[in-house]
Amino acid sequence: MLIGEVARRSGVSARMLRHYESLGLVRPSGRTGSGYREYSGEDIRRIFHIESLRSLGLPLREIGRALDDPDFAPSALVGDLIRQTRQRIAAEMELLTRLRRIDAAEPADWRDVLQAVAFLQALGSKSADARQRAALSSAEEVPVPVEALVEAVLRETEPNVAGALRWALARSGDGGTALLAEGLGSAAAEVRKRAVQALAEMPGGAATDRLRDALPDPDAAVRGYAALALGTRGVADAIPTLVDMIAEGRNDTDAADALSVLASDATAADQIATRLVGRLAHDTTGAPARVRLTQALADIPGPTASGALMELSHDGDRAVALTAMYLLRLRDAH
Repeated sequence: MLIGEVARRSGVSARMLRHYESLGLVRPSGRTGSGYREYSGEDIRRIFHIESLRSLGLPLREIGRALDDPDFAPSALVGDLIRQTRQRIAAEMELLTRLRRIDAAEPADWRDVLQAVAFLQALGSKSADARQRAALSSAEEVPVPVEALVEAVLRETEPNVAGALRWALARSGDGGTALLAEGLGSAAAEVRKRAVQALAEMPGGAATDRLRDALPDPDAAVRGYAALALGTRGVADAIPTLVDMIAEGRNDTDAADALSVLASDATAADQIATRLVGRLAHDTTGAPARVRLTQALADIPGPTASGALMELSHDGDRAVALTAMYLLRLRDAH
């Protein structure tokens, strides 16, 4: 069969057949009297084998080795192709993600595009300094892909870099709030903690709602960060967790400060005092915890807190009684 007929029947162009021949992949078995290439049935079968292996992504030179080496293992070939394909897919997905993020930043011109690319590359750098500079560059009107910024916030382990990233995210508007909320669903407590810390610096009611969602979190640190942030925002839902933090000695000073902010509302002040007193009376509350809880009553105004301190001044635990008496004197002085 002449080359033109082979090309028509196989779908492989004559030019490609000549290329195969130049690589030694398939050589016509004969020539006509006029010198034209003549392919045998075996030659044509080999062409179809070549095309089949090409469809799997195997390079032409590897195809020749696969067809000519009797000891070549097909399983090894397929395994390599699977690995290479996965690598290509991962690279393409990474490229797609980068393009989506650049598009979301709404670049106005090529300068914006190039700045966004440089920003993304710096965020992914192994250098903490480079990542921090990228976060701070958002103050220079660089188009910031918010999705990439959130991803960086949720994975960052360097405290200084993490702080810069949270600052940059807070400046970017409220677009990152919903993405941070997804971080609250992570199986990793560290990721949830980073999400809450970032939400604490985000403005607006949407961030406050997401912080409320974090209050029942099984991890104490996550609950604590959420409660402290909500306390400074005047959200009374944080009171039970803040009282728990004081009793357990976890960031108890910050928790007491947050309670004092909440206590500016008379209703909240009464609720705080009642909960502190209830925790003081609990059988499982140890002596150090009872002292901390008594100290927390210092900045809680109102008759409920004053009455509790009066009663505690006669407590059987001398440290609690002395603390209560001292706090009563301070209240009388004011």
